[in-house]
Amino acid sequence: MQPTWLLALSFLGFLSFLTRSISLLNWVFTIFLRSPKNLNNYGSWALITGATDGIGKAFANQLARQGLNLILVSRNLNKLKTVSAEIRAQFPHLKIKVVAQDFSGNLSAGVGLIEEAVKGVEVGVLINNVGITYPRAMYFHEVEEEVVKGIIRVNLEGTTWVTRAVLPGMLNRKRGAIVNVGSGASIVVPSHPLYTIYAATKARYIDKLSRSLYVEYKLRGIDVQCQVPLYVATNLASKVASIEKSSMFVPSPEDYAKAAIRQIGYEPRCTPYWSHAVQWCFARLLPDVLLDAWRLSIALRRRAEREQTPAE
Repeated sequence: MQPTWLLALSFLGFLSFLTRSISLLNWVFTIFLRSPKNLNNYGSWALITGATDGIGKAFANQLARQGLNLILVSRNLNKLKTVSAEIRAQFPHLKIKVVAQDFSGNLSAGVGLIEEAVKGVEVGVLINNVGITYPRAMYFHEVEEEVVKGIIRVNLEGTTWVTRAVLPGMLNRKRGAIVNVGSGASIVVPSHPLYTIYAATKARYIDKLSRSLYVEYKLRGIDVQCQVPLYVATNLASKVASIEKSSMFVPSPEDYAKAAIRQIGYEPRCTPYWSHAVQWCFARLLPDVLLDAWRLSIALRRRAEREQTPAE
């Protein structure tokens, strides 16, 4: 007869194996097998901020493929017209509105333009994608005052006030989906040195805002979600980590958006792209001090590169 302690240890081992197996199967189902929601059920329009480049532009294209009319928000009117024309060429039946708004400037005026744009239309999906970071890797004391103010306005206030502009219509219709794009570089890893203010705004504020709104409005038909990508091959990733092209672990904006669309309306926080989720899993196994040192080395290397090529 086996000793009691050995039976207990075996049982605990089995429970641990079973728990991990269920978690793995659930992840596979969520990422690859679960059916995406029909976003048209939320409403016939989608509003995307930061819609002329990178992830925002890719979201706009994917939502157009879903048959949603679009309200595109960005600071550059010429880029807005270009992106709008590109989407109309592919989907001539769609209606598209553009709102030129620099979130680092006069927020009140910009929010007023957005409130006007959403009047009389069913905005069922809101993608709060707009976000900015430092112009280069910088220690906290080196960051200019206007840069600090701009990051706070764009990353915090922009997301907050756009959500408040769109939410009343969703409440009236008792349906809607809000996606706030956070950053895995500030949630998956314990620190993001030399980009501290960006990390703080994207991680703590956006993540907590999303989770709290999810709890507040879930029973009123509104699904709120914080999506947490790691590096995507965008201009921002190029600035922060010298990433110039996509790879297996760094998807293109288009590939990321395809994965992200599938997750809208489900968990309050998710990492939509499969390889990002794998990286997050491995990051959890490493001690914080090692991850901190790795993040600092990347930032310092990028800083040195910029100092060697000041005209970049």
